[in-house]
Amino acid sequence: EIRCLPTRRFASTMMKQLTEADKACYRDYGYHTPIDVMSQATAFRLLKEFEQAEVDFPEALGPFGRNNAHLTFMCLDEIAHNEVILDSVEDLLGPDFYLWGSVLFIKEPESDGFVTWHQDATYMGLMPHDFVTVWLALTVSNEEAGCMRVIPGSHLNGIKDHEDTFDEHNILTRGQRIADIDEHQAIDVVLRPGQASLHHPRLIHGSRPNCSGHRRVGVALQSYVASHVRQTVGTHYALPVRGCELDHSIVHLQRPNSDMNPIDVSQREKVNRNYSQILYRGADQIRGY
Repeated sequence: EIRCLPTRRFASTMMKQLTEADKACYRDYGYHTPIDVMSQATAFRLLKEFEQAEVDFPEALGPFGRNNAHLTFMCLDEIAHNEVILDSVEDLLGPDFYLWGSVLFIKEPESDGFVTWHQDATYMGLMPHDFVTVWLALTVSNEEAGCMRVIPGSHLNGIKDHEDTFDEHNILTRGQRIADIDEHQAIDVVLRPGQASLHHPRLIHGSRPNCSGHRRVGVALQSYVASHVRQTVGTHYALPVRGCELDHSIVHLQRPNSDMNPIDVSQREKVNRNYSQILYRGADQIRGY
């Protein structure tokens, strides 16, 4: 059984958050976990701010409004620019990268929502695959709550064939899945509030339903992308987060300065329309997320 566990830090001015062992785990197995991004108290504060935003703006954060909410809500913008997260990404990608998008993965208590085995890079249209997804837990994410599960080393074998299912309870856009996965190889990525995992865009991963009595709330920064990576389909939108200026082939996005500012709302809507066209290209149907 392969597990990536916290290890002793090596003295080096080159590394910001990840040790050489951490980076080797990501390189060899396609993921690293956990990273202590923030205290549980900070995670609880951000969760409460998010849940208040859900009350105040239900359509903007409901089941059909969970893409790119970091562009319109300050609590999610704070997460996207967390220094521990950015330092960890820099250890993997180098000093120049941008944020492509974000997704809220929320499972209500004792609900049927699940995620089939898939690879993030399949439909994103980004090449080459020099990017990383950060999955931050705002609540406990364990086996009972339907935490993410990964197939270690699966990122080394290219992109697999995916089939669309559009299953009612599958919370992926197309309900896409890879068939015939040996689940005996799967590892549960257990996180406490304030911890995060990193995974490679070709890593095969998924999750089961939430059988617990509490919400499972996760924020996927999907993905932080090295500055040389380009969109091969659709318009290339990107939020600069660290390093060099992006060239004029990329449409630069702006950070929000308040919750649901009309200018920010318009920007998010434009980005979501573009990403929907990218993620659903070639599909027989389109869902609202």
